Order: sequence, then C-alpha cells, then structure tokens
Amino acid sequence: MAIKEMEQDFIRPPQPPGPVKWIKDNLFSGFMNSILTVLLFPVIIYLLYQIFKWVLVGANWQAVSQFPMLFAVGQYPRDQIWRVGFIFSGLMFMLGISWGRWGGLLKSISLAAGSFLLLLAVLPVQHPQLDLTMRIYLGSTILLTLVGFLIGNKTRLKNTIIIAGWFVIPIIGIVLLAGFSGSEWLPAVQTTLWGGLLVTFLLAAGGIVLSFPLGVALAFGRRSDLPVVSGFSTVFIEVIRGVPLVTILFMFSIILALFLPVESRIDRLVRALMAVTVFSAAYSAENVRGGLQSVPLGQVEAAKALGMGNLKITVFIVLPQALRAVLPAIVGQFISLFKDTTLVVIIGINDFLGIGRSIINSDPEFVQMRTEVYIFMAVVYWIFSYLMSLASRRIESAMGIESNL
Repeated sequence: MAIKEMEQDFIRPPQPPGPVKWIKDNLFSGFMNSILTVLLFPVIIYLLYQIFKWVLVGANWQAVSQFPMLFAVGQYPRDQIWRVGFIFSGLMFMLGISWGRWGGLLKSISLAAGSFLLLLAVLPVQHPQLDLTMRIYLGSTILLTLVGFLIGNKTRLKNTIIIAGWFVIPIIGIVLLAGFSGSEWLPAVQTTLWGGLLVTFLLAAGGIVLSFPLGVALAFGRRSDLPVVSGFSTVFIEVIRGVPLVTILFMFSIILALFLPVESRIDRLVRALMAVTVFSAAYSAENVRGGLQSVPLGQVEAAKALGMGNLKITVFIVLPQALRAVLPAIVGQFISLFKDTTLVVIIGINDFLGIGRSIINSDPEFVQMRTEVYIFMAVVYWIFSYLMSLASRRIESAMGIESNL
C-alpha cells in the first residue's frame, strides 16, 4: 500500500517543449513580442535571401576554391602531404573512439566532420586537388572514424588510455611533419614551408596545452609563502600582462635570436609557440588565482585536520573547485588565444590568415575577391571558436555550474 502511495506522489519531469511551444514562448509570448515578430520576420527573411543570393550567385569564390591545399597546409611539399593525411586520419580515429566512449558533444562533432568529408568525397566537381586518390582517402578516413566508434563503444577502454592517445597522436604527428635530416624515407621539412590551418592549429593547441599547467604553477607561485617564488611569479605575470602579444612575439622572434649563438638558435615556429605560451600562461594564472581565492579556507583546514598532506589537499580539494569556478573564463582565454595566433603573420609566419593575404596579393585579379577571402577565413575561425564555446557550455552544464548562477 505504501509503495502505491509513493508511486502516486511521484511527479514525472515535464516533457521538453516542442517547436510549436518554443515559438509561442519565445516569439509570441506577449502583445509586444508578437508585434515585433510580425514586423521583423519579413525583414529577416529579406536579409537572409540577399545574403544567400550573394553567396551563391554574386560572390566570386575562385580565390578560395583554387587553393584549398594552400589554405590547409601552406607550402608543405606536396609529395610529402601523406604525413598530414596520416595525422588527420589518426585524429579522426581518436575522435571516433571518444565518440563511442563518451558520446555527447563528441558525437555531434564526429557526425559534422564525417558529413563534411563525405560531401567532399562525392562532390560532383572537377578539381585538380580533388582527384580519385583524394576521394578514396576521404572515404577511408570516414570508415576509420566509424571503426574508432565501434572500438570505443564495444570495448572497455579506460579513459586514461583514450586521453593518452590524444597526447601521443600529436607528438607522433610533429615528428612526422618535421622529419629527419638526411633521411630518404622521411626527409626533414623546414618550418618555413609550413602554413595555413596546420600552423594555426599547432600554435593554438600547443599554446593551450603548454600554457595551462604553466599558468596553474604561476597561480600557486603567486600565492606561495616563499617571498622568492611569490615575487618571481608576480613580476612575471604583471610584466607579461602589461605588454601586448605583438611585443612578446617580437621579443622571442628577434631579440631572443640575437642573444643565442647561430648554431643554437631555436626554430622560428618554436619561438612563436614559446611567445604564445608565455603570454597565455600569464592570463591563465590570474584566472586560476581567482578560482583559488574562491575556495573557502575552512575546507583546507578541515582537510588538514583529517591528516591530509598539502599535495593531496591541493590536487583533490583546492584545484578542482578552483578550476570549476573559473572554467568559463579559462575557455574564453583559450578562444582568444586561438584567434590571437593570427598575429604571427607579423613575424613572417604564414598561418591561415597569412596564407589568405598572400593569395590576395599574388594576383591583381584576386584583389577584387578579398571580401570573399576574408569572409571565408572569418567563417572558419568562427566555426572552431563556436565549437570551443559549445564544448565549454556542455562541460559547465555537466558540472552544474549553470544551475548555481
């Protein structure tokens, strides 16, 4: 009898609203909203019509469609382009495994990437860089992603193995891209030939991965009781945050090279990565320090009363709460870093933006198409920035951050 009463008292969660209810709640929720919807709807339809008309009919995309590989990898030797393809296939394979293991946003990204590759593979156009070999490669990459999904979904892979795979694949990829001096099978490729999205992703991903632990260390260092550690961290953070990224890039690219012997000079792409990492680490440190200050001191004292050491308290109690509190700010910093990589064009590195500018300046005819080129690059940057923002919102929702606001 008690069980039946409990079943009667149980309230089921409301069903998610359908499209009709969403339109009613968001577009026709009141008199003024209804009037604005009726007035603005034809205006929006007209603007969208004009935009699509220009994109499909009025715009000339020759400067974009003629050089897809240049936008992707710059002047990387075409006879060695298989290295980039191998790395991309490996990343898609890891994406498929992650999709099968965790699902969620990774499922959406995998399906979107697979659909785009499938569209390229079956696109009924004649293009010298979209020959039969490239179409077969695109199709095999899609199959490899599906194989990764089955492995992640049907096997019991540990999360640590998958995370380790995401670190191992880029390391192998950098070795493949650089090659070895004197090798016939894998000859060295100078970084001066690297460019396009390849350089943009290397600088952004490398800067994010390297700057985050450095920023955490600087945040703890600034809060340290040791005057030397605290003073060094404070000076480092304030000096780096007090100058623009362009200054840091010039310092590492030009000034640092002047102080090093010729035989010991660091590659210019590595110097740019160092500059981006140092700059981002200073800002990440302040974000993390704000999160550390939000952790109640009573929790630390309670952990010490239980006999926990300082390292365990930091790793298992303080740091997780601090990162959870400032996760939106950290992701915002990473998105800003991804877009700030465009500044490397000033020091002569042809990233994605640099390649676009080079194409425009290579032919007087392409100068007339600069609007199309810049719009194309802006859309590409927006897509990846939006994916990072979407991933941040999914993580915040899973951690319950939004519900506390």
